Amino acid sequence: MSCDDVRPCISAGPGAAYDPATGVITAHLSTDAGNTLVVGGDDGLFVPAAADATVTTGCGLGGDGSVGAPLTVATGTWPYACSADTSGGVVVCGSDGVLRSEPRGKASFVSYFEERMYPNLTVPNGFDQPGASFSTDVTNPDPCRDALLIVWREVDVDFNLPAGAGAGYGQDTDEMYYTRNAGSSLNTDVHVQTTKTFHNANLLGPGATVNIPLDVTFDRGTGGATYNRIQINIRVLMISL
Repeated sequence: MSCDDVRPCISAGPGAAYDPATGVITAHLSTDAGNTLVVGGDDGLFVPAAADATVTTGCGLGGDGSVGAPLTVATGTWPYACSADTSGGVVVCGSDGVLRSEPRGKASFVSYFEERMYPNLTVPNGFDQPGASFSTDVTNPDPCRDALLIVWREVDVDFNLPAGAGAGYGQDTDEMYYTRNAGSSLNTDVHVQTTKTFHNANLLGPGATVNIPLDVTFDRGTGGATYNRIQINIRVLMISL
């Protein structure tokens, strides 16, 4: 078998060329745009280093793409006493190919008001006697994070107190206000608005709803004391960070 028989077989695949007139086999270099493969000074195939090409980087990237200076993310210095490994946030790639940080924190505030009128009902004696029950639903508007709920519950009750009468009201089992008429004439629409603040026992999940109750109770009703109005406010601050 002669060389003429073998050479076409060697150059039959991609990447090689054969000149039947000279019998020379050479590398077939692509003419596609961006190809940097050339024949070097020693007749070997040569790819110029990335530093020989022009690399442009924008904000957030460092390096020039060469072996000695590869492209890297430009980061700041962690300034906190805690570890970035355990306390640091995350950066992810969005569906649009854009880097995204963790969701932003949210704070929202809701308020519920209700007023009920009564035909001068007798204030019961004893302690923590049932009066009226109120409630409102609160929904966490954050689709990502749990929310801490800070709740303010306000109550205002109007009492009519004959001479010597006394009356009090509270929230659940906590007496918030007591008054007594020490004068000799009827006192009408005696009232004081009180507020109790607390945080909800459990964090409220993303998009979840919780019911905030408020039970108004009465105590120590004496001397013909009556009530004719109960006004309440339930105010909720939701914080998700």
